Amino acid sequence: MFEFQIQAQSGRARTATFVTPHGTVQTPMFMPVGTQGTVKGLSPQELTDIGSQIVLANTYHLLLRPGPDLVAQHGGLPGFTAYPGPFLTDSGGFQVMSLGHMRRITEEGVTFKSHLDGSSVYLSPERSIEVQQALGADVIMAFDECPPYPAEREYIRLSLERTVRWLERCRGAQTRDDQALFSIVQGGIHDDLRQMSLDATLPFATPGFAIGGLAVGEGKAEMYGAVDYTAARLPTGKPRYLMGVGHPEDLVAGIALGVDMFDCVYPTRTGRFGYALTDDGRLNMNSSAPRTSMDPIDPECDCYACTHYTRAYLAHLLRAEEMLAPRMLSLHNLRYLHRLVERATAAIREDRYTEWATEWATRYFKEKHKTGETPAIPQWFLRSVSRDS
Repeated sequence: MFEFQIQAQSGRARTATFVTPHGTVQTPMFMPVGTQGTVKGLSPQELTDIGSQIVLANTYHLLLRPGPDLVAQHGGLPGFTAYPGPFLTDSGGFQVMSLGHMRRITEEGVTFKSHLDGSSVYLSPERSIEVQQALGADVIMAFDECPPYPAEREYIRLSLERTVRWLERCRGAQTRDDQALFSIVQGGIHDDLRQMSLDATLPFATPGFAIGGLAVGEGKAEMYGAVDYTAARLPTGKPRYLMGVGHPEDLVAGIALGVDMFDCVYPTRTGRFGYALTDDGRLNMNSSAPRTSMDPIDPECDCYACTHYTRAYLAHLLRAEEMLAPRMLSLHNLRYLHRLVERATAAIREDRYTEWATEWATRYFKEKHKTGETPAIPQWFLRSVSRDS
């Protein structure tokens, strides 16, 4: 039911098919974030049209409202949201970190103070799995703790050990065989703690493995050192998911290190703030230059926004605070990341991923550094894309 078949490889970068109950998807992939059962501002048809494959939803938020029972009455998230493809649900583990000022952790689980009304909300490994089974996602995540950055080594060690104990309880609570339970490797930016987590997690032989606890404040070099170490030690025949990461340079570097799946709120959030993603870097649609430009956002893009509207029109909508502007910028940004992954896949099939990634970075970082000199491609990026084993 959850077959993962690698089709081509270039260095450590690979492309594969991943079979799920709601459809077969192609990796590598970027997954739009629909925290509350919707990708902000975009319809399911628009997501399908731009090439979205799996949509991510969040257990904690959907537990608060509308509640898992109502979603289950609709046949799960596909019926509730009218998005026909696969879903992945986060376990609520990220909120253990992000709502750190509103929660209390014990060995049994986590008690939250609801950010909506202050009421008490309890999540344990068993309750997280119960909710995710009611939500009906194709891929569900083990309940874990995502440690903050910075954190003491001893705290990270104790946290990852508890995460492993919680994984065992998640496995014991799962009753549906049409949902793939992914385990999560923690350990912060410390190789020895990552290895400790790997040693304890890999024996569970879950259908997929996630790399967690990153993109929480550490630098890119530290993050990709941890991704490099962890991804190289995960099973080759199962999908690898880098949680909460989704800047363009992150996708290109992560794919080079063998990551298959990514998610992040970045493309839609930055779109709502008036920024558009391009191969030349991030375009500020709030600045003066786009206000009279007859060009599309990106002449190389095939999304609805780029094939129908000028920069001047979208900049006008932003100034007028019309809702179409953030909708179209979000649509474009997601399509840009999907196109980026499609181009990466083509490079993998041609066995020239390092060359393609370097060519892409030469253009992308030139604009980011705004110099007329040789582009200052970061060393962490160059190290990532040059990995060949």
